Amino acid sequence: MPLPCVETETGPGPRHSILWLHGLGADGNDFMPLVPQLADRAWPPLRFVFPHAPVRPVTVNGGMRMRAWYDIQAFDLHARQDESGMRAAMAEVEALIERETARGVAAERILLAGFSQGGAIALATALRHRQPLAGVIALSTYLPLQAHSAAERNMANAQLPVFMGHGSLDPIVPMALGLRSRDALVALGHAVDWHSYVMAHQVCPEEIADLRAWIGVRLRGAPG
Repeated sequence: MPLPCVETETGPGPRHSILWLHGLGADGNDFMPLVPQLADRAWPPLRFVFPHAPVRPVTVNGGMRMRAWYDIQAFDLHARQDESGMRAAMAEVEALIERETARGVAAERILLAGFSQGGAIALATALRHRQPLAGVIALSTYLPLQAHSAAERNMANAQLPVFMGHGSLDPIVPMALGLRSRDALVALGHAVDWHSYVMAHQVCPEEIADLRAWIGVRLRGAPG
């Protein structure tokens, strides 16, 4: 059964969807307030799907149980990764994509999005998905399982458009890690639209405006 989600639709009968994954310790409600700022009335009807990550112990937080897409075992996110947890989360996102296609939204009209942990899972899932997606949005995050990306990516998404936004003052996911992830995606042949902002581990109005413009292009170019 797919993860529980909160959803909102910008109009009747949406044939486009954005699956948006929250960050560590938050839940699906975290980015719901952005929808009115993000959605353009000129866009076709769009369904926003905000899943809740499972509750699990998180090592860096003393084993405290919270919503998390995977465990974080050390603050050096690039060096030590919970591979089994990441792969389980990717499978959960695949199930949500399948649910959207069953509801009449073709894969090429689905955008994956995420912040921090959620952005990492969005990136990893999108690269491996077996059908072309509309694009992926990765905010204040990094590319996980990087050593496996080239071998495991699906050529159906070889031209996947990527939006990456990162704060230059981010103390949680340093921008250098985001830049290395951007470079790894470019080396794989992806068109990465990179944006940096003077902010910490958060989103800002300028980023929302840039993202709105980027999503608009993806929606105009999507089949149907």
